[in-house]
Amino acid sequence: MTEPTKTAFHGKLEAMGAGFNEDGGWLWMTDLGDPMKEYNAVRKDVGVWDLSPLVKWDFSGPDAVKAANWVNTNDISGMKVGQVRYGPFLNAAGGVVDDGTVYKLADDHLFVMTNGEGHADYWAENLKQFDVQVKNVAREMPHLAIQGPRAREVVQSLTDTDISGLRYFNFIPEKITLGGATGYLARTGFSGELGYEFFTSPDQADKAWDGIVGANNLTPFGVTAIYMLRLEAGLLIQGDDYDADETNPFDCGLDRFVHMGKDFLGKAAIAGIAANPPNAYKTLQMASQPEDGAVVKADGKDVGVVRCSIQSPEFGWIAGARIARSVALDGNQVEVDGAEAIVQPWSIYDPEKKKPRS
Repeated sequence: MTEPTKTAFHGKLEAMGAGFNEDGGWLWMTDLGDPMKEYNAVRKDVGVWDLSPLVKWDFSGPDAVKAANWVNTNDISGMKVGQVRYGPFLNAAGGVVDDGTVYKLADDHLFVMTNGEGHADYWAENLKQFDVQVKNVAREMPHLAIQGPRAREVVQSLTDTDISGLRYFNFIPEKITLGGATGYLARTGFSGELGYEFFTSPDQADKAWDGIVGANNLTPFGVTAIYMLRLEAGLLIQGDDYDADETNPFDCGLDRFVHMGKDFLGKAAIAGIAANPPNAYKTLQMASQPEDGAVVKADGKDVGVVRCSIQSPEFGWIAGARIARSVALDGNQVEVDGAEAIVQPWSIYDPEKKKPRS
């Protein structure tokens, strides 16, 4: 049996008493014993997450942009250097293989980031008509997510590079120095707050941790806090919110990232529902915990299913649920396990994403 991969920051976190859980072949930090402290750091101050296990793919070659544009439903061809775009990657049947982000470094060079690591065959099969080389570089790019209302202040204090003009979902396409380490800085995140991500290299990892986290006494946070943060913020997790290869993008709330005006893998399969999708993905707010897979009812009829839930520090019990668009109106009352549930935006915390855009 293959041992799970430890991130370049594993030793630093282990020395602090972190717990770990294996997922996708990697050891992820769960928490440092007080998930609420970690949650509050991100919501009220600033925290740092070892997000190294997020899978990074290097797309290089003359057709790098065309290749990414083919497998992703968003408009990758319209990106400028330094932009980041998010969207689903589909199979020929229109199922979401994964969701992730695309970073444009140059006309012939992209970083593509996904949740899952087992996509080598997917790329090989579906990109063979393109002149592009795809390489998994996750182990070469450890990275830290610096998230929270004070993130800009902290990040700017660590670099001579002026980051005041770095907009949401953009990155600096040249390496900079941050906390004494070199790497790429992006204004992205998975918390619903103002945030940045710093992608460095294994030989710079200790320097990055000491210069960013240690020098500022930042609070590390792990997946226990992330599950609260991300469900409040309406951010998807493969397997929790949708079934890989099976769920169409409209059933998991990815409608606005599907550009039907361009060609992409799986377009024909979803064309019939694109104009009028029958379902939506929403937050349900309720007084008690629902079971994953619980049926959502309205007027005695089955109208959806609960996918995942969490007890939010701010909103009580909330769940991500696929429900019929006819009842998916904010404020509507539905029923789960015989109890009332209120339909809320997918991103109950900050529906207009004002905080990460601030």
